Amino acid sequence: MPYDRMTDDEVRAFLTADPPHTGKLATVRADGRPHVAPVWFAVDDDGSILFTTGEDTVKGKNLARAAYAAMSVDDERPPFSFVVLEGPVELSDDLDQVRRWATVVGGRYMGEETAEAFGERNAVPGELLARLRPEKVGSAKDLAG
Repeated sequence: MPYDRMTDDEVRAFLTADPPHTGKLATVRADGRPHVAPVWFAVDDDGSILFTTGEDTVKGKNLARAAYAAMSVDDERPPFSFVVLEGPVELSDDLDQVRRWATVVGGRYMGEETAEAFGERNAVPGELLARLRPEKVGSAKDLAG
């Protein structure tokens, strides 16, 4: 059954929706096994997807080694839609940037009243800012429509 793809503007609107959707980040372990983890994220003006992770987590280690990931973001409510992104990932341990983006992400998912506290909690040594730069984007909207 055919489905409609989203335009670039619809993809951006979907990724920045309020309330926000949770991303499912896929990385590859050193032994080739897949790893998927839920992530809260924000979208930068250039279309990059930003999220934080610990350098000692499975996804942090996978990203440091492979520097590439895929992310699926879906709306689980009818009529169902999704966006899938793939691309290189840059990691930064600049705590000012970690704080800035963790605050943005915290505001998106938990509300502005707790954004600063979330940013402070995550801006500690060992936390990294990840920037996924989508090179490939797939999407579908209104799958059950």
